[in-house]
Amino acid sequence: MSDPDRPGQILIVDDDPTLTDVVGRYLIRDGHQAEYAYDGIDALRRIEAAPPDLVILDLMLPGIDGLEICRRLRARWPIPVVMLTALSEDVDKIAGLETGADDYITKPFSPRELSLRVRSVLRRARGGVPQSAPAGGVIQHGDLTVDLAAHEVMLGSRLITLTSREYDLLAFLMRHPRQAFSREELLTQVWNWSFGDSSTVTVHVRRLREKIEHDPALPRRIVTVWGFGYRYELEEA
Repeated sequence: MSDPDRPGQILIVDDDPTLTDVVGRYLIRDGHQAEYAYDGIDALRRIEAAPPDLVILDLMLPGIDGLEICRRLRARWPIPVVMLTALSEDVDKIAGLETGADDYITKPFSPRELSLRVRSVLRRARGGVPQSAPAGGVIQHGDLTVDLAAHEVMLGSRLITLTSREYDLLAFLMRHPRQAFSREELLTQVWNWSFGDSSTVTVHVRRLREKIEHDPALPRRIVTVWGFGYRYELEEA
């Protein structure tokens, strides 16, 4: 089995050359290879020519903005994305997550924190699991199946494409059926964040419902516990 912690090829997309240089230096120091793009068109060209292991993507870019790049990535490649957003712009954070970003970090940020986020997202995208989680086996509830060894999710006979964060969230909830978790608890248990924006959880739950619920507007699997958080409910046959 390949090492989920091995370094990766990282594409940094930002129109600020000072920022890209600093971030690139930290990533290279961690063993990664760094490549740079300063506008959306060049970023897509580089990804098309040689898809990287992960993209660090600024929202505000000349040519094509980060949201559109993320949408195009999600339509063609399962490349994890860490989105860079402006400080306190909650709408931008949510929009980035809804287009398929695996994680986000707000400016200004510590390059060291970003490098740690990159390592975490790469590990999850490669099938690495927390020590507390089982490394293999199958979880099945009704027609929904999570193969922990293969890192795959099936709805009936259909393979469901999830981001690494969506997969982790679903697997965690399915391992704890009928147990309610607050958004803050899910941030700690799934994201391994001791602090963060709980809207991250809300957006990922919404995206999961769109992929696994028969009617996302009336969810029967991932249900809302009003005033508290969420619970995975076992559907009756």
